Amino acid sequence: MTDGKVTTADDLLTSCVHCGFCLEVCPTYRLTGDENNSPRGRLRLWREEAQGTLDPEPWTAFYTTECVGCLACEPACPANVPYGAILEQTRREHVANARTRPDWRLRMAGWLAARPRLARTLFAPIRALRHWGLIRHPFVFAGQPSVVETTANYAQRLMREHRPTGPKVALLTGCVMEALFREINFATVRVLIANNVQVVVPEGQTCCGAFQNHAGLPGSEDLTRQNAAAFALHDVTAILTNAAGCGLQLQHAGVGTAPVMDVTTFLGRRSLRTQSRRNRSARVYVDLPCHLIHGQRVELAESLLDATGYRWELAPGARDCCGSGGIYNIQKPDNSREILAGKSVFLNTALGDPVILATTNPVCMMQWNSARALGLVKRPYLVCHLLQLLDPGEEFTVDRTNEV
Repeated sequence: MTDGKVTTADDLLTSCVHCGFCLEVCPTYRLTGDENNSPRGRLRLWREEAQGTLDPEPWTAFYTTECVGCLACEPACPANVPYGAILEQTRREHVANARTRPDWRLRMAGWLAARPRLARTLFAPIRALRHWGLIRHPFVFAGQPSVVETTANYAQRLMREHRPTGPKVALLTGCVMEALFREINFATVRVLIANNVQVVVPEGQTCCGAFQNHAGLPGSEDLTRQNAAAFALHDVTAILTNAAGCGLQLQHAGVGTAPVMDVTTFLGRRSLRTQSRRNRSARVYVDLPCHLIHGQRVELAESLLDATGYRWELAPGARDCCGSGGIYNIQKPDNSREILAGKSVFLNTALGDPVILATTNPVCMMQWNSARALGLVKRPYLVCHLLQLLDPGEEFTVDRTNEV
C-alpha cells in the first residue's frame, strides 16, 4: 500500500461505497467532525496512496494513528468492508516504513508480552501491591491476585479436588490477565468448574498477538504459531478467552481445531446456577466491549447476566467505545479521555449502592477505572469483570446436573 506497491488489501480498499453509515458510529469522527478521521475518510486516503494518486503524507499516518480500532464501522457497513484487517495491515506498513514509531513503552510492552514467563516474574511485585491494596494508579483497579500460584497450577488443583465431568475446554490466560489481573483468571476457572466444565490451561501458550497488531509491531505470526502448537495438544470442545480482544485475535488467527469463543459466549449456552447475593441495593451496569460485539459479533446472553443474582441493566451507550482501544488510551490519551467522558458521566447519578460497572475485557476495565482519577466520576463505584460476578468463591460444589 506504500511506495506505489499494490498489496492484497488493494481490492478491499475499493469496496467502500462511500455511503457514510460508518460516520455516526465512529468515535473519532463524532469527536472531531473531521471526515478524514472516519473509516470512510481513512479508506480514501489509504486507497489513494495505494493507487499512487497521493504521495505518502505525514497527515495520512496521523489519521491512521487517530483510529481507536473499535470496529463499530464493520457491522454498520452495507458493503462488508473488512476495515479492521485493513487497519492492521496499514499500521504494520506504517511502522515498517518508519512513517510512525510506537512509543518506547509500547515497544517494550510488546517485547515483554511475547515472553510471558518473564512478564509474570517482573509483575510479581505489582501483583503483591495489588493483593495488599497498596497500589494507586489510574488504570489499576482493586483486586487480590495470587502473587505466586499460576492459573495453570490453580486449575490443576481445582480439577483434582472437584473432578467435573462435563465438556473439556482450554483457557487462554493472556499476558495482561496472567501478569497483572490473575484473580480474574482464577474466578474464570472457578465459574467453569462449578458449572461442571473441565478446564485445562495449555503449557507453552503465549500472548495472542493483539498487542502487536494494535501497535503495528511485527511478531504476531510467530505468537500464533506458538499458540497453535500449544492448544493442538489438547482435545477440547472449545478454546476460551476472558478478554474480548484476545478472543478476536485468536479467531482471526485460526488457532487450534476447536472453536475459539469468549467464555461468556460458552457459558451463555449453558444452564447456570443463579448466585445469591446479600446486597440487594447494588446495581450492575454492563458495558459491552467493542471487540466482543463488533469484532466477534456476539451479545451477552440475558440468562448469563441474570445468573449473577444482581439487578442489572446495560450502561447508557453500552455499545459505544469507551476509548481504551487496546493501547489507544496510551497512544492518544486526550482523545481517549474525551470518549470516556461521554460514556462515564452517567455514573455520577446512577442508582445503586454500590454502583458496579461490569464488562468482559481487562483493558476496558482499566479504562473505566481511570474515570475516577481523571475526575470524570465524582462518586464511588466499583469496576469488575462479569466472571467475578458469577464467581461462586473458594467454597463451592460442582453442579453435575449441567451436562448440556
